[in-house]
Amino acid sequence: MAVIDINADLGEGFGIWELGDDLALLDVITSANVACGFHAGDPLIMRRVCAAAVERGVTIGAQVSYRDLAGFGRREMDVAAPELTAEILYQLAALDGIARVEGGRVAYVKPHGALYNRVTRDPAQARAVADAVREYDPSLPLLTLPSSALRDAADGLTVVAECFADRAYTPSGALVSRREPGAVIHDREAVVERAVRMAVKGTVVAVDGSEVALQARSICVHGDTPGAVALARSVRSALSEAEVALEPFA
Repeated sequence: MAVIDINADLGEGFGIWELGDDLALLDVITSANVACGFHAGDPLIMRRVCAAAVERGVTIGAQVSYRDLAGFGRREMDVAAPELTAEILYQLAALDGIARVEGGRVAYVKPHGALYNRVTRDPAQARAVADAVREYDPSLPLLTLPSSALRDAADGLTVVAECFADRAYTPSGALVSRREPGAVIHDREAVVERAVRMAVKGTVVAVDGSEVALQARSICVHGDTPGAVALARSVRSALSEAEVALEPFA
């Protein structure tokens, strides 16, 4: 039987500004990538999401980012390695402290947005992220693309491969840039079909029609897209119908 985790980005509001339905998604997913305040989120939101995740038995992960609230962490930045390592440590420690107060803990780390994409191809930035995780808690897995440079930089850390049901892929297995049309897939049937294919066959059809091997342990469904909760429910239901076991990886 295939085994898969469903993860989503949560806690991405800020102050009175809300994004997505965190509580509804927590009833669907098995792992929550919680924003740590650098691209979105604030201490109160972080605490609310962690408390709700603990209550539902959902695994908590730290979604670390460049310091870019205005750009939602989607603008690539050239940050010196020591500074980036310190900023990852800052975010990770903050969320883990809040999670522990609520009876849980941070169980894995996933970069967000531009940082996520950068560490797939930039060994220096990938090493800076890996160093922060290694110095804080080397038992924490890193969640990233199967072909990410973060895997090579991990050097003893656990690296878990993930895939995206609602994102388009290039033939090389990279995500199509959000600047390109069709980068985010909104058709529910297409997303559901891709999710089942990823979990059962370990492949995805790229934008040129070629088949790309993924072998991912976790599927990401975005919480900030229109109809995200209904889409996530459809993905979970289809995976269950395909006899895929839903279990967190951490």
